[in-house]
Formats: sequence, C-alpha cells, structure tokens
Amino acid sequence: MTESPVAKIAPEEAWEMLRGNEFGRLAFHLADEVHITPINYAIDAQDRIVVRTAEGSKLLGLTMNADVAFEIDEIDEDEARSVVVRGRAHTLEGHEAEEVEQLPLRPWVDTVKLNVVAITVDELSGRRFSLTRPWRHMIPED
Repeated sequence: MTESPVAKIAPEEAWEMLRGNEFGRLAFHLADEVHITPINYAIDAQDRIVVRTAEGSKLLGLTMNADVAFEIDEIDEDEARSVVVRGRAHTLEGHEAEEVEQLPLRPWVDTVKLNVVAITVDELSGRRFSLTRPWRHMIPED
C-alpha cells in the first residue's frame, strides 16, 4: 500500500511551527467581504496569536466581526507544511497591551501600529505534504 502524500501534523508540532515563525496570513470579514492580509505576529504566554495594526480596514473588520482565520506555511525541496488556526480576535488594552512589549513583535514596515490584537485559538490544524514537483526538470541548473 502506498503512503499518502498528505499527513496530519500533531497539535504539538503545529504549535512549534507557530512559535518558530513570525509571518503569516490573517483572514477576516469586513462587511460582506472576506479579506486576507500578510502580517507578522508573535505567540504570547496564553498561546494567543498577537499582532500589531494601525487604524484602518483590518482593525475595523476585526472590531465588527471577531471570527478570523490565520495561516502559516513552510516549504523546502521535498515537503510543504501548513498550519491553519480559526479563532476570535480582540483588541488588547492597558496592562495586557503593555505586556506585548516583551514579545518579539515589531512592525516590519516603518509605520506606527499602536493597536494590539490577540487571537484566541479555537481550532488548530496542520498538514504535511510530500512534494513530487514533476516540473522541476524544467528548471535550468546553474
């Protein structure tokens, strides 16, 4: 029997991937549309995904509808890995927002992002994909 090219990632490994990365994609609702945006993040002591954002459509969307999805990927020559989170976002204020200063979370783009948002994880799933990439023979070698 042939082994499946797709396998589930255990929750512990999915959390390890989340902690080991700092860039992902956040999907959120804004009115009757779904938006997705790249974003840098950190994981806090409560196992929440924490992001900084400026005033704008992302913060408005998260305020209007707290249901979000978040995703990260890793890929190498032979394998791709993906972790998807479903959760609820809320703005951190006061002491909670100040605690974020201890996390490795700084804007990658030189803009002011004063709002701190935490995503509480409701669902976590991960998959590992064995890659065959048959088109690789078409890439010229150096």
